Amino acid sequence: QVQLVESGGGLVQAGGSLRLSCAASGSILNINAMGWFRQAPGKEREFVGSISRGGGSTYYADSVKGRFTISRDNAKKTVYLQMSGLKPEDTAVYYCAVSRSGITDRRGAYLYWGQGTQVTVSS
Repeated sequence: QVQLVESGGGLVQAGGSLRLSCAASGSILNINAMGWFRQAPGKEREFVGSISRGGGSTYYADSVKGRFTISRDNAKKTVYLQMSGLKPEDTAVYYCAVSRSGITDRRGAYLYWGQGTQVTVSS
């Protein structure tokens, strides 16, 4: 079993930056690729980005490419989502998740999920 706790969300003006963190604990002998998703009110949860187990590969949704960066520190069992150039349409609850295997944008491929952290971008 793996527990994930996101933090770092908040209110920011358009064009600003935030860094989200996702701390993992529990039975994490082998943490696979991890991903970030987001869900805005009334919308389905959507893929934001994913990072490989070693951190050498990343994959982003087109909507955030060039603005968001995922990184991980396996020694600290933490994954980060650095967000810059934020837009009002980035407003959502952001979730981190552990993939069953490699990096992927398929929601069903993720096994464990955090509780989410709210990001609100004002115009």
